Amino acid sequence: MTSASPAAATSSASMYGRAFWERLWRTAGIQFVVFFIITSLIYGYQPTVGASTDALVAFYGGNRTRILIAAALSGLNLLNLLWFAAALRTTLADAGQDGWGAAATASSAAFGALSFLALAVSAALAYSIAGSGNQTLTSALNDFSWALAVLTSFPRAMLIMSGAFGLWRAGLISNAVFGAGVAGVVLGVLGGTTWMSGGFWAPHGAFTRFVSPILLLVWVVGVSRVLFRSPATRAAW
Repeated sequence: MTSASPAAATSSASMYGRAFWERLWRTAGIQFVVFFIITSLIYGYQPTVGASTDALVAFYGGNRTRILIAAALSGLNLLNLLWFAAALRTTLADAGQDGWGAAATASSAAFGALSFLALAVSAALAYSIAGSGNQTLTSALNDFSWALAVLTSFPRAMLIMSGAFGLWRAGLISNAVFGAGVAGVVLGVLGGTTWMSGGFWAPHGAFTRFVSPILLLVWVVGVSRVLFRSPATRAAW
């Protein structure tokens, strides 16, 4: 039996050292944005709150394979967001903003939990529930998934707030960028009030479908640029 030489072990350790992991986790935000767009296109246009039985069965039954693929990829992609939040937390901690870093960790965990629950509901509907003939349960779970989409607005707003305030106090972003971050926080909180029965401000309206997700994607891209420019000083990866 042979073993790796000390030189090979040293080379491997150097290749996968702190710099490698720093670069990997700091690019997780961009990976999240790319895969979010891809999975959204795969998943398609989910029926609205109160949709007819025919519409629900057509979507969840007719697109079963596509929805399950999107659910699997989306679950994996949420890990990219959590790793991105971890990179943000270490950057803030290195800059002496541990409190805001902890807020980023907590809010990303809450956002991830609600998002995972929404994915589980959609996957269950596509896998068997929609085809079982239980119309009441199918409609209720579809409405429930929209309620979860609205409720994710609050941890999303906290995540944006932790990055905006933390990076600003650390001197890593300008006042103008900070102001844009504050506007993002306000819009994020407003997303949790979209409970109208129809139209733009409904749970399935344009604000929840488009504005809230785009808000998160733009913020992730902006923070990723800051993380790329920030020096990596932590050796704890």
